[in-house]
Amino acid sequence: MVRLVSNLADMLAGLKPELCEDHGWAFRALAADEALPADAFAVIRETEGLCAIIPAAAGDHRPIFARITLQVHSDVEGVGLTAAVSQALAQEGIACNVIAGLHHDHLFVPWERRGAAMVALKKRRDDARR
Repeated sequence: MVRLVSNLADMLAGLKPELCEDHGWAFRALAADEALPADAFAVIRETEGLCAIIPAAAGDHRPIFARITLQVHSDVEGVGLTAAVSQALAQEGIACNVIAGLHHDHLFVPWERRGAAMVALKKRRDDARR
């Protein structure tokens, strides 16, 4: 059984950010009658309609994001992880969209800033370990 971590200091100290470099991701609105894309990472139902996070296509004119998965089994009731990682990225001027799953949190950052995002997240983890 996986031990869930709920203490912020422990969540940050155990943080293992993992960059998915297979391809970039794009946020795309879906038409009301459109089938859900089989390759969607996530689908979000909003008042305005459905949004899918899908693999970016060559020549895509939408912003392209990198996905960073936080490899720490944080408790969904744990407090502060999203704020702490968002703050670390914001201090470096890096935009971040967070998708929380049951097992992990996933950060979507601008593709061209993915390396800097990884450095900022690892620094935040290292600071928590001191």
